[in-house]
Amino acid sequence: MQLSIGPVLFYWTREQYADFYRDAADWPVEIVHLGETVCSRRRDMKLDDWLGIGRELEQSGKQVVLSSQTLIESEADLRGLRKLCANGEFVVEANDQSALQLLIAANLPFTAGASLNLYNPAAIGVLAKAGLQRWCAPVEMPRDDLATLLDECAREGLDQPCEVFAYGHLPLAWSARCFTARRHQYPKDRCQFVCQQYPEGLALRSQEAEGVFTLNGIQTMSGACQDLRREVPDMQSMGIGVARLSPRAANMAEVVHAFDQARRGELPPADPLALVEAEICDGYWHGRPGMENSRATTA
Repeated sequence: MQLSIGPVLFYWTREQYADFYRDAADWPVEIVHLGETVCSRRRDMKLDDWLGIGRELEQSGKQVVLSSQTLIESEADLRGLRKLCANGEFVVEANDQSALQLLIAANLPFTAGASLNLYNPAAIGVLAKAGLQRWCAPVEMPRDDLATLLDECAREGLDQPCEVFAYGHLPLAWSARCFTARRHQYPKDRCQFVCQQYPEGLALRSQEAEGVFTLNGIQTMSGACQDLRREVPDMQSMGIGVARLSPRAANMAEVVHAFDQARRGELPPADPLALVEAEICDGYWHGRPGMENSRATTA
């Protein structure tokens, strides 16, 4: 099983991006996704900046993938998407139908993000004929349903590797409205880039003070952080090719090394990360409400 670093879903500074990917070059991961997938107003990093980071990572032996924006809202977004798809150096991860159309029309290979919602071998087969190289399972797909889908794909000769979102706040939904700007009483088009104040998103709690969601601009994410490192041996036996680790602002080196240990069968009995059990979730994987934590309920 390979490990991949997903695109940074939060709005960081240029310095934070540079420091993160400088460190990532030395981590035991095979694939690194780059690019802004959430909001086109996050303009600190241009395509040339991502390409520069990608070239450095490639020299470190990483496979680099450029991830496309998930919600395309304007002609300016389309212009940026066209430039991304025509970058000429790196494979693009399509996160919406616009990217798919551009990549297929240009006869370019591509990978499919979880937001494309690939639930059956018929859809995967269509994309495979069009150049699909790897696909990411929907984040809410239970383990048993995914196992069935992988078996069906194998019977139909579809051998494109499956990637699973194994660590990080789960991206659940996107909206034309910016929730973080609204929290600060700013209109979306004059948001003052307040997302940058929240390098791991803005926690949204219930009246009982329970963490329900994480707000990240126009994106709604899980309140807890999905952690499937204990499921890695099962994922390997299922034939899952890649475990995706979504970047957080802290402790990512420890996260990567924990998953690297897990895939080598060396995960220690004690949890190597100083993470509170209440902020971990794995419910979707077990066919239960996504916010549940099987470790907590079975303790």
